[in-house]
Parts: sequence; C-alpha cells; structure tokens
Amino acid sequence: MPHIVLQLSGEHNAPLMHQAVQVIQDLTATVLGKDRPVMATTVQFIADDQWFIGGETLKTLARSAFHLDISITDETNTKAEKARFVRELYQALAVLRPDLHEVSYIHLIDARAAAYGYGGRTQEWRHQQAGVA
Repeated sequence: MPHIVLQLSGEHNAPLMHQAVQVIQDLTATVLGKDRPVMATTVQFIADDQWFIGGETLKTLARSAFHLDISITDETNTKAEKARFVRELYQALAVLRPDLHEVSYIHLIDARAAAYGYGGRTQEWRHQQAGVA
C-alpha cells in the first residue's frame, strides 16, 4: 500500500512526472511510513484549458495545479502525520512548479482494512497474519 493517483495540469512532461512521483513516494515512505515495494502510482496530465479554479481555466490564470488522491489503511497514520504530509508535499511540488496555484488538493483516503488490499488479500488479513493485536 498505498495506491496513489496524481493529476498534473498541462501537457505531458516526462521529467516532471518522474520528479513528482519520486517526491510523492519519498514523502509517503518517510512521513507516512509506507513501504515502497507496494506503492502503486498512476499519473494523468490534464490540459490547462480543461482545469478550472474559481470558474477560470489554468490557461487563463497562467498557473499550474495538481490533485493527489492517496489511499492508505485507516488508523495507520496520525492526524499530525497526515497534516505534515499535506504540508510537505504541497511545498515540494511548488518547488517543481513555481507557478503552482494554492488550490491544488491532496486527499488522504482512509480506507478500512477489511475493504482494501492488493494481491487478492485485504489489509485486515495481513494485519491478522502478522499477529498484531
């Protein structure tokens, strides 16, 4: 875990994509304590004239934006860890995109362990197999 979905504004940009994924995975590992080998990340680029903030396109605003959804197992991170992740991730992506609009969202999705998993096994099953009380 986790599953990460990143949307970036603008035209496809492979170097930016790779840098953003690296930053996200680094912070997911260091701040949220998640294991890299089971991080799955997808990236989608959305044209500036198809991304609206406050009714105006990013093209009109001459800005960039991102949206990040990250599914994590519920009750595995504290509010403080999540707040730090949101803060540090926004700051890191602002370095990659100096024209970054403040209205770039990060959504940490707390998924119930019994309803979330990979490889045909739920996180609840993994928890029980680990013998964790």
